Amino acid sequence: MDNKKFLKLAESEVSKYVIDNVPLAGVADFDVYVVWSCRTLQNNKALLSSNIEDGLYFEATYNGDKHEMYLDAYKKEHNQAIEVSNVNN
Repeated sequence: MDNKKFLKLAESEVSKYVIDNVPLAGVADFDVYVVWSCRTLQNNKALLSSNIEDGLYFEATYNGDKHEMYLDAYKKEHNQAIEVSNVNN
């Protein structure tokens, strides 16, 4: 599967997941976007999210050998700023 088709499929599957599993009270419309993607040999991987402020992000992986796509959903648990004072050392 080429990268363009994979990303379109991944965005579609994330949209379906959100509609089926995320409470959308007060959300008239939402967007799904690709944060990062790569292709290695016959395999694809992408990290995706939406503009819904629920802390969810998604990992889509296409296994070219088995012609299967896997979708994982994650929730951000922690975010911490760490000051790095001298990056040259």
